[in-house]
Amino acid sequence: MGKPAAVVWDRSFLAYDLGGDHPLNPVRLDLTVRLATELGVLDGVELLAPEAAGDEEIELVHLPGYLNAVRAAPTAGWDVGHGLGTPDNPVFERMHEASALVVGGSLAAARAIASGEADRAVNIAGGLHHAMPDNAAGFCVYNDCAVAIEWLLRSGVERIAYVDVDVHHGDGVQTAFWDDPRVLTISLHQHPMSLWPGTGWAKELGGAGAEGSAVNVPLPVGTRDGGWLRAFHATVPSLLEAFQPEVLVTQCGVDTHQEDPLADLALSVDGHRAIYQAFRDLVTERGYKWLALGGGGYELLRVVPRSWTHLLATVLDRDVDPATPLPADWVAHATRLAPGWELPSTMGDGCDPGYQPWGGDVEDPVDRAIRDARRAAFPLYGLDPHDPRD
Repeated sequence: MGKPAAVVWDRSFLAYDLGGDHPLNPVRLDLTVRLATELGVLDGVELLAPEAAGDEEIELVHLPGYLNAVRAAPTAGWDVGHGLGTPDNPVFERMHEASALVVGGSLAAARAIASGEADRAVNIAGGLHHAMPDNAAGFCVYNDCAVAIEWLLRSGVERIAYVDVDVHHGDGVQTAFWDDPRVLTISLHQHPMSLWPGTGWAKELGGAGAEGSAVNVPLPVGTRDGGWLRAFHATVPSLLEAFQPEVLVTQCGVDTHQEDPLADLALSVDGHRAIYQAFRDLVTERGYKWLALGGGGYELLRVVPRSWTHLLATVLDRDVDPATPLPADWVAHATRLAPGWELPSTMGDGCDPGYQPWGGDVEDPVDRAIRDARRAAFPLYGLDPHDPRD
Protein backbone atom coordinates (compact mmCIF):
# COMPACT_ATOMS: atom_id res chain seq x y z
CA MET A 1 0.00 0.00 0.00
CA GLY A 2 1.35 3.43 -0.94
CA LYS A 3 -0.51 6.15 0.94
CA PRO A 4 -1.63 5.68 4.55
CA ALA A 5 -5.20 4.46 4.88
CA ALA A 6 -7.77 6.78 6.43
CA VAL A 7 -9.66 5.44 9.46
CA VAL A 8 -12.76 7.39 10.43
CA TRP A 9 -13.68 7.16 14.08
CA ASP A 10 -15.04 9.19 16.96
CA ARG A 11 -16.96 8.09 20.04
CA SER A 12 -19.80 10.34 18.96
CA PHE A 13 -20.77 7.54 16.55
CA LEU A 14 -22.13 5.74 19.63
CA ALA A 15 -25.08 8.16 19.64
CA TYR A 16 -26.66 6.08 16.86
CA ASP A 17 -28.43 4.04 19.52
CA LEU A 18 -31.81 2.47 18.82
CA GLY A 19 -32.19 1.78 22.51
CA GLY A 20 -33.29 -0.95 24.87
CA ASP A 21 -32.69 -4.48 23.65
CA HIS A 22 -32.41 -3.49 20.00
CA PRO A 23 -29.91 -5.77 18.25
CA LEU A 24 -27.97 -2.88 16.65
CA ASN A 25 -26.20 -1.88 19.85
CA PRO A 26 -23.35 0.65 19.45
CA VAL A 27 -21.30 -1.24 22.04
CA ARG A 28 -20.07 -3.34 19.12
CA LEU A 29 -18.28 -0.29 17.70
CA ASP A 30 -16.72 0.67 21.02
CA LEU A 31 -15.51 -2.89 21.62
CA THR A 32 -14.03 -3.07 18.11
CA VAL A 33 -11.98 0.09 18.50
CA ARG A 34 -10.87 -0.93 21.99
CA LEU A 35 -9.72 -4.31 20.68
CA ALA A 36 -7.94 -2.86 17.65
CA THR A 37 -6.23 -0.32 19.90
CA GLU A 38 -5.05 -2.88 22.44
CA LEU A 39 -3.67 -5.11 19.69
CA GLY A 40 -1.69 -2.19 18.24
CA VAL A 41 -3.63 -2.13 14.96
CA LEU A 42 -4.25 1.61 15.33
CA ASP A 43 -0.79 2.56 16.63
CA GLY A 44 0.30 5.82 15.01
CA VAL A 45 -2.92 6.12 13.00
CA GLU A 46 -4.37 9.63 13.07
CA LEU A 47 -8.09 8.94 13.29
CA LEU A 48 -10.25 11.07 11.02
CA ALA A 49 -13.07 12.65 13.02
CA PRO A 50 -16.41 12.86 11.22
CA GLU A 51 -18.67 15.87 10.87
CA ALA A 52 -22.41 15.50 10.43
CA ALA A 53 -23.52 15.53 6.81
CA GLY A 54 -25.52 18.54 5.73
CA ASP A 55 -29.02 18.33 4.30
CA GLU A 56 -27.79 18.91 0.75
CA GLU A 57 -25.47 15.90 1.09
CA ILE A 58 -28.06 13.57 2.57
CA GLU A 59 -30.50 14.74 -0.11
CA LEU A 60 -28.19 13.30 -2.76
CA VAL A 61 -30.17 10.12 -2.01
CA HIS A 62 -33.03 10.98 0.38
CA LEU A 63 -36.08 13.19 -0.16
CA PRO A 64 -36.32 16.50 1.75
CA GLY A 65 -39.66 15.51 3.26
CA TYR A 66 -38.10 12.42 4.72
CA LEU A 67 -35.37 14.46 6.42
CA ASN A 68 -38.10 16.63 7.90
CA ALA A 69 -39.85 13.52 9.19
CA VAL A 70 -36.66 12.19 10.79
CA ARG A 71 -36.05 15.53 12.50
CA ALA A 72 -39.61 15.71 13.78
CA ALA A 73 -39.94 12.07 14.79
CA PRO A 74 -38.69 12.35 18.42
CA THR A 75 -41.52 14.76 19.24
CA ALA A 76 -44.11 13.66 16.68
CA GLY A 77 -45.94 11.06 18.74
CA TRP A 78 -46.74 7.57 17.54
CA ASP A 79 -47.91 8.30 13.97
CA VAL A 80 -44.53 8.95 12.42
CA GLY A 81 -44.67 7.12 9.09
CA HIS A 82 -41.70 6.69 6.74
CA GLY A 83 -40.81 3.39 8.41
CA LEU A 84 -40.01 5.19 11.67
CA GLY A 85 -41.32 4.20 15.06
CA THR A 86 -41.37 0.47 14.25
CA PRO A 87 -39.66 -2.30 16.23
CA ASP A 88 -36.89 -2.38 13.61
CA ASN A 89 -36.51 1.40 13.43
CA PRO A 90 -37.55 2.89 16.77
CA VAL A 91 -37.41 6.63 17.23
CA PHE A 92 -34.68 7.97 19.51
CA GLU A 93 -33.58 11.40 20.69
CA ARG A 94 -31.49 13.41 18.21
CA MET A 95 -32.06 10.71 15.61
CA HIS A 96 -31.37 13.01 12.68
CA GLU A 97 -28.12 14.28 14.19
CA ALA A 98 -26.81 10.79 14.99
CA SER A 99 -27.80 9.47 11.56
CA ALA A 100 -26.30 12.47 9.77
CA LEU A 101 -23.03 11.84 11.62
CA VAL A 102 -22.85 8.28 10.27
CA VAL A 103 -23.35 9.66 6.77
CA GLY A 104 -20.71 12.28 7.48
CA GLY A 105 -18.29 9.55 8.50
CA SER A 106 -18.66 7.74 5.21
CA LEU A 107 -18.39 11.04 3.35
CA ALA A 108 -15.16 11.80 5.22
CA ALA A 109 -13.79 8.47 4.03
CA ALA A 110 -14.95 9.22 0.47
CA ARG A 111 -13.35 12.67 0.57
CA ALA A 112 -10.04 11.20 1.70
CA ILE A 113 -10.07 9.01 -1.38
CA ALA A 114 -11.31 11.68 -3.81
CA SER A 115 -8.73 14.20 -2.61
CA GLY A 116 -5.86 11.76 -3.08
CA GLU A 117 -5.08 11.81 0.63
CA ALA A 118 -5.67 8.05 0.83
CA ASP A 119 -6.16 5.12 -1.52
CA ARG A 120 -8.08 3.24 1.16
CA ALA A 121 -10.49 4.44 3.82
CA VAL A 122 -12.70 2.70 6.36
CA ASN A 123 -15.71 3.69 8.46
CA ILE A 124 -16.90 0.79 10.59
CA ALA A 125 -19.88 2.87 11.80
CA GLY A 126 -21.19 3.03 8.23
CA GLY A 127 -22.83 0.42 6.07
CA LEU A 128 -26.51 1.30 6.72
CA HIS A 129 -27.50 -0.18 3.40
CA HIS A 130 -31.27 -0.70 3.76
CA ALA A 131 -32.53 2.90 4.04
CA MET A 132 -34.62 4.03 1.06
CA PRO A 133 -35.09 7.55 -0.32
CA ASP A 134 -38.28 8.15 1.67
CA ASN A 135 -38.16 5.66 4.51
CA ALA A 136 -36.09 3.90 7.12
CA ALA A 137 -35.67 0.14 6.92
CA GLY A 138 -33.71 -2.62 8.59
CA PHE A 139 -32.22 -0.51 11.42
CA CYS A 140 -31.05 2.10 8.86
CA VAL A 141 -32.26 5.71 8.92
CA TYR A 142 -30.03 7.24 6.23
CA ASN A 143 -28.16 5.24 3.60
CA ASP A 144 -24.57 6.36 4.08
CA CYS A 145 -23.34 3.86 1.47
CA ALA A 146 -25.48 5.33 -1.29
CA VAL A 147 -24.77 8.93 -0.27
CA ALA A 148 -21.00 8.32 -0.36
CA ILE A 149 -21.25 6.66 -3.79
CA GLU A 150 -23.38 9.47 -5.22
CA TRP A 151 -20.99 12.05 -3.76
CA LEU A 152 -18.03 10.31 -5.40
CA LEU A 153 -19.83 10.28 -8.75
CA ARG A 154 -20.51 14.01 -8.51
CA SER A 155 -16.88 14.55 -7.56
CA GLY A 156 -15.66 13.11 -10.84
CA VAL A 157 -15.38 9.35 -10.26
CA GLU A 158 -16.79 7.72 -13.37
CA ARG A 159 -17.26 4.07 -12.36
CA ILE A 160 -17.87 2.61 -8.91
CA ALA A 161 -18.40 -1.00 -7.86
CA TYR A 162 -20.23 -1.73 -4.63
CA VAL A 163 -19.86 -5.22 -3.15
CA ASP A 164 -22.10 -6.08 -0.20
CA VAL A 165 -21.21 -9.12 1.91
CA ASP A 166 -23.79 -8.59 4.65
CA VAL A 167 -26.11 -11.56 5.26
CA HIS A 168 -29.05 -9.35 4.18
CA HIS A 169 -29.50 -8.17 0.61
CA GLY A 170 -28.09 -4.70 -0.06
CA ASP A 171 -31.48 -3.52 -1.27
CA GLY A 172 -31.22 0.19 -0.51
CA VAL A 173 -28.03 0.66 -2.50
CA GLN A 174 -29.31 -1.47 -5.36
CA THR A 175 -32.46 0.67 -5.47
CA ALA A 176 -30.49 3.93 -5.43
CA PHE A 177 -28.47 2.95 -8.52
CA TRP A 178 -30.88 0.61 -10.30
CA ASP A 179 -30.91 2.81 -13.39
CA ASP A 180 -27.31 4.03 -13.26
CA PRO A 181 -24.81 2.13 -15.45
CA ARG A 182 -21.92 3.92 -13.72
CA VAL A 183 -22.47 1.87 -10.55
CA LEU A 184 -22.25 -1.90 -10.32
CA THR A 185 -23.87 -3.32 -7.17
CA ILE A 186 -23.04 -6.91 -6.22
CA SER A 187 -24.66 -8.52 -3.20
CA LEU A 188 -23.89 -11.94 -1.73
CA HIS A 189 -26.51 -12.74 0.89
CA GLN A 190 -28.75 -15.38 2.42
CA HIS A 191 -31.47 -16.51 0.02
CA PRO A 192 -34.47 -14.12 -0.02
CA MET A 193 -36.92 -16.97 0.56
CA SER A 194 -35.42 -17.46 4.02
CA LEU A 195 -34.52 -13.95 5.18
CA TRP A 196 -35.71 -10.33 5.19
CA PRO A 197 -35.95 -8.19 3.04
CA GLY A 198 -37.02 -10.89 0.56
CA THR A 199 -35.18 -9.33 -2.37
CA GLY A 200 -31.89 -10.05 -4.06
CA TRP A 201 -32.82 -12.74 -6.57
CA ALA A 202 -30.37 -13.59 -9.34
CA LYS A 203 -32.85 -12.23 -11.90
CA GLU A 204 -32.62 -8.69 -10.42
CA LEU A 205 -30.21 -7.12 -12.89
CA GLY A 206 -30.83 -3.36 -13.08
CA GLY A 207 -33.17 -1.04 -14.93
CA ALA A 208 -33.60 -0.30 -18.63
CA GLY A 209 -30.34 0.98 -20.02
CA ALA A 210 -28.46 -0.27 -16.99
CA GLU A 211 -28.90 -4.02 -17.38
CA GLY A 212 -26.18 -5.75 -15.41
CA SER A 213 -25.76 -2.87 -12.98
CA ALA A 214 -27.16 -5.15 -10.26
CA VAL A 215 -25.82 -8.63 -9.56
CA ASN A 216 -27.15 -10.89 -6.82
CA VAL A 217 -25.83 -14.16 -5.43
CA PRO A 218 -28.46 -15.57 -3.01
CA LEU A 219 -26.88 -18.33 -0.90
CA PRO A 220 -28.59 -21.24 0.83
CA VAL A 221 -29.09 -21.45 4.56
CA GLY A 222 -26.10 -22.98 6.30
CA THR A 223 -23.47 -21.84 3.78
CA ARG A 224 -20.04 -22.08 5.41
CA ASP A 225 -16.70 -20.38 4.72
CA GLY A 226 -15.67 -22.63 1.86
CA GLY A 227 -18.95 -22.35 -0.03
CA TRP A 228 -19.25 -18.60 0.54
CA LEU A 229 -15.71 -17.97 -0.68
CA ARG A 230 -16.24 -20.25 -3.69
CA ALA A 231 -19.28 -18.15 -4.63
CA PHE A 232 -17.35 -14.91 -4.16
CA HIS A 233 -14.38 -15.97 -6.27
CA ALA A 234 -16.63 -17.45 -8.98
CA THR A 235 -18.45 -14.14 -9.49
CA VAL A 236 -16.89 -10.99 -8.08
CA PRO A 237 -13.37 -10.87 -9.59
CA SER A 238 -14.57 -11.53 -13.16
CA LEU A 239 -17.35 -8.95 -12.92
CA LEU A 240 -15.00 -6.32 -11.51
CA GLU A 241 -12.46 -7.04 -14.23
CA ALA A 242 -15.16 -6.54 -16.86
CA PHE A 243 -16.63 -3.43 -15.24
CA GLN A 244 -13.30 -1.71 -14.44
CA PRO A 245 -14.28 0.50 -11.49
CA GLU A 246 -12.11 3.30 -10.20
CA VAL A 247 -13.36 2.86 -6.64
CA LEU A 248 -14.47 -0.30 -4.85
CA VAL A 249 -16.97 0.31 -2.04
CA THR A 250 -17.51 -2.66 0.26
CA GLN A 251 -20.22 -3.15 2.86
CA CYS A 252 -18.65 -5.56 5.34
CA GLY A 253 -21.51 -6.76 7.50
CA VAL A 254 -20.54 -9.71 9.71
CA ASP A 255 -24.01 -11.13 10.38
CA THR A 256 -23.01 -14.03 8.12
CA HIS A 257 -21.30 -15.56 11.18
CA GLN A 258 -22.58 -18.89 12.45
CA GLU A 259 -23.34 -17.36 15.87
CA ASP A 260 -25.29 -14.36 14.61
CA PRO A 261 -28.76 -14.42 16.16
CA LEU A 262 -30.61 -12.84 13.22
CA ALA A 263 -29.63 -15.04 10.28
CA ASP A 264 -28.67 -18.52 9.17
CA LEU A 265 -25.35 -18.59 7.33
CA ALA A 266 -22.41 -20.27 9.03
CA LEU A 267 -19.22 -18.32 8.40
CA SER A 268 -16.42 -17.91 10.92
CA VAL A 269 -14.28 -14.97 11.94
CA ASP A 270 -11.52 -16.68 9.95
CA GLY A 271 -13.81 -16.61 6.92
CA HIS A 272 -14.49 -12.90 7.44
CA ARG A 273 -10.76 -12.25 7.56
CA ALA A 274 -10.36 -14.16 4.28
CA ILE A 275 -13.08 -11.99 2.67
CA TYR A 276 -11.30 -8.78 3.64
CA GLN A 277 -8.01 -10.13 2.35
CA ALA A 278 -9.70 -11.07 -0.93
CA PHE A 279 -10.87 -7.46 -1.26
CA ARG A 280 -7.38 -6.23 -0.50
CA ASP A 281 -5.87 -8.55 -3.11
CA LEU A 282 -8.26 -7.18 -5.71
CA VAL A 283 -7.58 -3.51 -4.99
CA THR A 284 -3.83 -4.11 -4.79
CA GLU A 285 -3.60 -6.09 -8.02
CA ARG A 286 -5.94 -3.89 -10.03
CA GLY A 287 -5.30 -0.42 -8.65
CA TYR A 288 -8.79 0.30 -7.32
CA LYS A 289 -9.34 2.78 -4.51
CA TRP A 290 -11.08 1.10 -1.59
CA LEU A 291 -13.80 2.49 0.67
CA ALA A 292 -14.72 -0.07 3.34
CA LEU A 293 -17.84 0.29 5.49
CA GLY A 294 -19.29 -1.69 8.39
CA GLY A 295 -22.84 -3.03 8.36
CA GLY A 296 -24.77 -5.72 10.19
CA GLY A 297 -23.49 -7.95 12.96
CA TYR A 298 -25.41 -8.77 16.12
CA GLU A 299 -23.21 -11.11 18.14
CA LEU A 300 -21.89 -8.03 19.89
CA LEU A 301 -19.06 -9.40 22.03
CA ARG A 302 -17.86 -12.66 20.51
CA VAL A 303 -17.95 -11.81 16.81
CA VAL A 304 -18.17 -8.17 15.71
CA PRO A 305 -15.12 -6.82 17.59
CA ARG A 306 -12.84 -9.56 16.31
CA SER A 307 -14.14 -9.50 12.74
CA TRP A 308 -13.95 -5.73 12.35
CA THR A 309 -10.56 -5.57 14.03
CA HIS A 310 -9.46 -7.86 11.21
CA LEU A 311 -11.12 -5.47 8.75
CA LEU A 312 -9.20 -2.51 10.15
CA ALA A 313 -5.99 -4.53 10.20
CA THR A 314 -6.46 -5.64 6.60
CA VAL A 315 -7.16 -2.14 5.30
CA LEU A 316 -4.06 -0.90 7.15
CA ASP A 317 -1.83 -3.83 6.08
CA ARG A 318 -1.34 -4.75 9.73
CA ASP A 319 -2.67 -8.29 9.64
CA VAL A 320 -3.47 -9.97 12.94
CA ASP A 321 -2.78 -13.70 13.25
CA PRO A 322 -6.03 -15.52 14.10
CA ALA A 323 -4.11 -17.38 16.82
CA THR A 324 -3.37 -14.11 18.65
CA PRO A 325 -4.80 -14.21 22.20
CA LEU A 326 -7.38 -11.61 23.10
CA PRO A 327 -5.78 -8.94 25.33
CA ALA A 328 -6.50 -9.43 29.02
CA ASP A 329 -7.63 -5.84 29.54
CA TRP A 330 -10.12 -6.11 26.68
CA VAL A 331 -11.47 -9.38 28.02
CA ALA A 332 -11.87 -7.82 31.48
CA HIS A 333 -13.75 -4.85 30.03
CA ALA A 334 -16.05 -7.05 27.94
CA THR A 335 -16.69 -9.31 30.92
CA ARG A 336 -17.79 -6.33 33.00
CA LEU A 337 -20.26 -5.41 30.28
CA ALA A 338 -21.73 -8.91 30.12
CA PRO A 339 -20.94 -10.96 33.22
CA GLY A 340 -21.11 -14.67 32.55
CA TRP A 341 -20.88 -14.24 28.77
CA GLU A 342 -18.36 -16.76 27.46
CA LEU A 343 -15.73 -15.04 25.34
CA PRO A 344 -13.39 -16.56 22.78
CA SER A 345 -9.71 -16.82 23.65
CA THR A 346 -8.13 -15.86 20.33
CA MET A 347 -8.70 -13.65 17.30
CA GLY A 348 -9.93 -16.59 15.23
CA ASP A 349 -12.43 -19.42 15.49
CA GLY A 350 -9.93 -22.12 14.58
CA CYS A 351 -11.55 -22.65 11.17
CA ASP A 352 -9.81 -23.20 7.86
CA PRO A 353 -11.29 -20.71 5.35
CA GLY A 354 -9.89 -22.56 2.36
CA TYR A 355 -12.26 -23.21 -0.53
CA GLN A 356 -12.53 -25.35 -3.62
CA PRO A 357 -12.76 -23.18 -6.77
CA TRP A 358 -15.97 -23.47 -8.74
CA GLY A 359 -15.71 -25.85 -11.64
CA GLY A 360 -19.14 -25.59 -13.19
CA ASP A 361 -20.66 -28.22 -10.91
CA VAL A 362 -24.32 -27.87 -9.90
CA GLU A 363 -24.86 -30.71 -7.44
CA ASP A 364 -24.26 -28.58 -4.36
CA PRO A 365 -26.86 -25.87 -3.47
CA VAL A 366 -24.09 -23.26 -3.34
CA ASP A 367 -22.93 -24.29 -6.80
CA ARG A 368 -26.47 -23.93 -8.11
CA ALA A 369 -26.57 -20.41 -6.69
CA ILE A 370 -23.29 -19.65 -8.46
CA ARG A 371 -24.62 -21.08 -11.71
CA ASP A 372 -27.82 -19.03 -11.54
CA ALA A 373 -26.00 -15.77 -10.75
CA ARG A 374 -23.48 -16.31 -13.55
CA ARG A 375 -26.16 -17.25 -16.06
CA ALA A 376 -28.09 -14.09 -15.25
CA ALA A 377 -25.26 -11.56 -15.18
CA PHE A 378 -22.19 -12.82 -17.02
CA PRO A 379 -23.52 -12.58 -20.61
CA LEU A 380 -24.29 -8.89 -20.00
CA TYR A 381 -20.52 -8.39 -19.57
CA GLY A 382 -19.45 -10.62 -22.43
CA LEU A 383 -18.41 -13.36 -20.00
CA ASP A 384 -19.08 -17.05 -20.48
CA PRO A 385 -21.24 -18.22 -17.55
CA HIS A 386 -20.17 -21.82 -18.10
CA ASP A 387 -16.41 -21.28 -18.25
CA PRO A 388 -14.82 -21.44 -14.76
CA ARG A 389 -11.92 -19.34 -16.06
CA ASP A 390 -14.24 -16.32 -16.31
